[in-house]
Amino acid sequence: MSSVRNSKWDKKDLDKVASAEGLSLAKLKRLLDAGRVAIPNNVIRAEHMDGRVLKAIGERMSTKVNVNVGTSKDYVNLEEEAEKARIAVKYGADTIMDLSTGGDINEVRSRILNEVTVPVGTVPIYQAALGRAGERAVVDMSSDDMFNAVRAHAKDGIDFVTIHAGVNLNTLERLKRSTRILDVVSRGGAFHVAWMIHNGHENPFYAEYEYLLEIAKEYELTISLGDGMRPGAILDASDRAKYMENIVLGELVTLAREAGVQAIVEGPGHVPLDEIEAAVKTIKHITDFAPLYLLGPLVTDIAPGYDHFVSAIGGAVAGMYGADFLCMVSPSEHLALPSVEDIKEGTIVTEIAAHVADLVKVGQNEKARKKDADMAQARKKLDWKKQLELAINPEEARRIRDRRPSETDACSICGDLCAIKLVKEFLER
Repeated sequence: MSSVRNSKWDKKDLDKVASAEGLSLAKLKRLLDAGRVAIPNNVIRAEHMDGRVLKAIGERMSTKVNVNVGTSKDYVNLEEEAEKARIAVKYGADTIMDLSTGGDINEVRSRILNEVTVPVGTVPIYQAALGRAGERAVVDMSSDDMFNAVRAHAKDGIDFVTIHAGVNLNTLERLKRSTRILDVVSRGGAFHVAWMIHNGHENPFYAEYEYLLEIAKEYELTISLGDGMRPGAILDASDRAKYMENIVLGELVTLAREAGVQAIVEGPGHVPLDEIEAAVKTIKHITDFAPLYLLGPLVTDIAPGYDHFVSAIGGAVAGMYGADFLCMVSPSEHLALPSVEDIKEGTIVTEIAAHVADLVKVGQNEKARKKDADMAQARKKLDWKKQLELAINPEEARRIRDRRPSETDACSICGDLCAIKLVKEFLER
């Protein structure tokens, strides 16, 4: 198999990534060559941004977390979106995606790109559709509109883009024959479904995929192959439309690798716990173990306001079975545009899920378990300073600790009846 992009990487960059991931440079190169790891890094942004942070996504890498920000038609506040991006990175986000659909989208994208040093992604089809005036904007898009949006985002320095090339006439036919409750919940997927039905033509991103790869290679843009047919309800999980799209995505991954373009595959949204293993392993095999990026999966539909927890449960299980990249779901999912606080809470909870997955992930479990071992030792010693330092969110842990302090060196739950103190005293006699 030909190399995806190793010849273009600076050895110092790869050394830094390998060190951060705890594996050898040779192993990292082999995984990059095979397309099982991707490092989103647009050549233009790499040349113009000092202090950029590279993130490796895929097999044997630590489980990464993406956070979505962006405006909507109903609420446009550039400063708030910039703050969301900063907060997300502060609390552990490895990448940011700007999904803006309101206001000056170019300005928002530029601001996000300059606000953070981690990789930034977008969904160009959103802007392609919004560039057309009127209610028929989506179906009136031309092929040129779609590809011009991709090129514009690439020229701005965007590191990875979601492209719903797997939503083609074939998968659309599977959808028409399905008994789904919620037909399509992916916004980008819905755009392409509506466009194909109205125009009677194949999805341009599928029909002209080679042209897309030419643009991607020119800017070293990573393609994130979108899951436009992802299930939006538990009862819709694991159906033929979804798996038909997975088969198409596997073929598109092969073409991307042959063209020297990095590709990531996006996975299902709502999946019950007992179907996650099959979903993840099937997608991994069909796509020849390309890096897998999941929204959730959400494991129940009845928890609005708590979907960040629902998603974290599914994400931890998915990570155990091979998912590489978790998209943060905020408490406002299914309800409203997230606030800064929603972004913070969602990021922290997703970071926990990523760590839980890493505890059992080949290549990362030793490093992850070392963190838990350090916490256990600090608890054994009742070393509160160390415990708070090791906490995934030290601020919150310290706030709760200070809220009800103990008169002893234990916590205020047990005080002098602390099990750790009691047993230690007798064991040391």
